[in-house]
Amino acid sequence: MINTQANRALLPAFAAVFLVFSITLAAAGILDFPTTRTDLSTEQLTRVRDVTRATTDFSKAESYEAMQGGALTSIDPVTRDIFSKPSANLSLERGQDFHLGNALFRKLWVSAPSSTQASDGLGPLFNARSCQSCHLRDGRGHGLEKTVTDATSLVLRLARPAATREEEQAAKDFRALNFPDSTYGAQLQDLAVPGLAAEGKVTVSYSEETATLADGETVTLRKPNYFVTDLAYGPMDPTTTLSPRIAPPMIGLGLIEAIPEADILANADPDDKNSDGIHGKAAIVRDHRTGQLALGRFGWKAQNATVRDQAADAFSVDIGISTPDRPNPYGDCTAKEPRCLSMPNGVQKRLGDTEAPDPVLPLVTFYSENLAVPARRKASFPDVLHGKEMFYRSGCASCHTPKFVTRDGIKSSDGKDSPQAFQLIWPYSDFLLHDMGEDLSDGQQVGVASGRDWRTPPLWGIGLTQTVSGRQAYLHDGRARTLTEAILWHGGEAEKARNAFADLSKHDRQTLINFLESL
Repeated sequence: MINTQANRALLPAFAAVFLVFSITLAAAGILDFPTTRTDLSTEQLTRVRDVTRATTDFSKAESYEAMQGGALTSIDPVTRDIFSKPSANLSLERGQDFHLGNALFRKLWVSAPSSTQASDGLGPLFNARSCQSCHLRDGRGHGLEKTVTDATSLVLRLARPAATREEEQAAKDFRALNFPDSTYGAQLQDLAVPGLAAEGKVTVSYSEETATLADGETVTLRKPNYFVTDLAYGPMDPTTTLSPRIAPPMIGLGLIEAIPEADILANADPDDKNSDGIHGKAAIVRDHRTGQLALGRFGWKAQNATVRDQAADAFSVDIGISTPDRPNPYGDCTAKEPRCLSMPNGVQKRLGDTEAPDPVLPLVTFYSENLAVPARRKASFPDVLHGKEMFYRSGCASCHTPKFVTRDGIKSSDGKDSPQAFQLIWPYSDFLLHDMGEDLSDGQQVGVASGRDWRTPPLWGIGLTQTVSGRQAYLHDGRARTLTEAILWHGGEAEKARNAFADLSKHDRQTLINFLESL
């Protein structure tokens, strides 16, 4: 049995490797990320800077503030399916592609061989049978409860430091962000097809901590410790770290990809040159299709550059389905799991060379890019406006950057003009990596992200978590059961903002929560 407490002391040397070489690459000009936008005229650029400047007027809602996703915003009535609405500006033709992608996102894959040949190829080891199984109603996953063995919407990522010179070089070149466990791969799969043993089980124990706020109110925080039991294929590498991660909500992904690199990098300050205590740094990854260095935007540690990269990784690792981008039909099976590698796969040569040949991945990608962000509720209500002011004054907006304007003249993943082009959006994230303190550390290095580093998650839609998911679960492992708990877990660079929140009066704290619930 291994647990997450073993993660704490690992990987400092591995972290240093990535830090040194990211600095070296930047100095050499190899990281050729743009520093200014080239898609706009000088006049347009000036206008965009004015529009996205942080507000100082909290007496009224800002122009178009309720339309969080720009023209793509869904204004449908709020129901449990509100995260599953298409971008509002999709044409009828592209709406058909959205619905086809939706069907594939919900598709339940089965083990091979099967009479339903277009659906077989599951696993052999897997965490879920469909994308929808983790992202129920396209929403947020939930943490693991002590009395529940279903970990479908929470996975354990596995990683270890480089063990050979070749691996060290791969890390230096950003061809690998970390290295899988030699037996269990990049992720623990707790399910398997018939005739094969699952890799193991994930369990959790919680201890409780009490946070006392300035006015004497107390809040109970759950501190999780994750364990892996019933390992079926022998011990894990003793240097392997465990990172529990819940499924994030799916809304607004195409808009996030459309934010110009220059605008994200403009907020980066890894050396804290302005001395505000915020050290946001950009994630450096490789685009899995082009092999080029790119800005990481997706995943809890910004480990993927594009929506398509994120989707292909999930097909391969979570479901065990091969795609043209990840053609291995055995998913995360390793050489130390020979029985897994001997199982039938679902490749049908008449359909293509992978279990999910084109157009499966492009359609799922298009669907994922075009899940609409819901409109704000109560954006102009006095208590929400006061809570917004408290959000700014507490320093939350230092990392949760309110707004961006997306690139103009861009194409969608299908090569057509993008509906995400030139939109004023309100994601409340800078999409950078930040040190969140030891209490939130998973001890796992992912490229330039240390165990303490996490990508700032966007906040749009966060107020609808209970409606869509049927429960509240926040942070990377779902430990926080309320928004107040989530804020109180913030440490590291966010400790000053956390303390400012804790020092507010009860009324001011509640209005800040009301503001978050309006997003």
